[in-house]
Amino acid sequence: METISIIVPCFNEQETISIFFDEMNKVMNKLQNYQFEIVFIDDGSNDNTLNYMKTFHQKDNRYHYLSFSRNFGKEAAIYAGLQYVKGDYVAIMDVDLQDPPVLLVDMLQILKTENIDNVATKRCTRTGETFIRSFLSRNFYRVINKISSVQIVNGARDFRLMKRAMVDAILMMSERNRFSKGLFEWVGFKTYWIEFENVQRSGGQTKWSLKQLFFYSLEGISSFSVQPLFLSFILCGLLFLVFVVCIFYSFSLSLFFLFNALQLLCIGILGYYLSKMYIEIKHRPIYIVKERSEDHE
Repeated sequence: METISIIVPCFNEQETISIFFDEMNKVMNKLQNYQFEIVFIDDGSNDNTLNYMKTFHQKDNRYHYLSFSRNFGKEAAIYAGLQYVKGDYVAIMDVDLQDPPVLLVDMLQILKTENIDNVATKRCTRTGETFIRSFLSRNFYRVINKISSVQIVNGARDFRLMKRAMVDAILMMSERNRFSKGLFEWVGFKTYWIEFENVQRSGGQTKWSLKQLFFYSLEGISSFSVQPLFLSFILCGLLFLVFVVCIFYSFSLSLFFLFNALQLLCIGILGYYLSKMYIEIKHRPIYIVKERSEDHE
């Protein structure tokens, strides 16, 4: 029998994980011709999330878990899951049911009948999101698609079902500064997109603040575009020319301060890229596993 592996990153999800367990069991009952491997990744939760994972593993040996020594972030959790699973088909999905498990039935059917390598999902609406959150998300995709050679679909979710060959290709990229939506596109495998309306969380609160989303967007831009560096080079060149002109023509002091501010901006862009290089060359592990389900078997 072919195996379907499901990677489920979790951080403080005690309100949602039981609901996911029930919904996932319904899906597995519909796909009884396949073996399943459900892998929860506990990303340093400080509530009862890990205890729920242990309970599910005791009830059903198709459920497994990895528990990090601290919070390393969702990108690290996805990478850990991809390294751990052994399935012929591999899915990534959120535990809060914003990625409806029932879609896996249609996704598997499409993956097996079409000449494609993975079935990905995107939201066709953003119902329930605040205006500012929706505005920033839409414009992030516009910006990154203009300055990067990798095109990321607006509204794309991490929720997808992949063949093993695509998973192996993603694992070849072991960089520390990870932006999975870009990595999925960079590997170049054929993708079929499924649209669905935005679904509210089944419980609990989102773990993504606007501040976190902002820095995550910077991660995506710096990982897949050097255009900000090129822009800072152009700006610094122009500022130098303007400064030379200022020597001969006495411009106002406020204009001089503006030039200094722009120079500092360019230095900041360069510093951001250097900081990413600094993290990469240290070669620290992307995550550290403190405990896993196999430890208690």
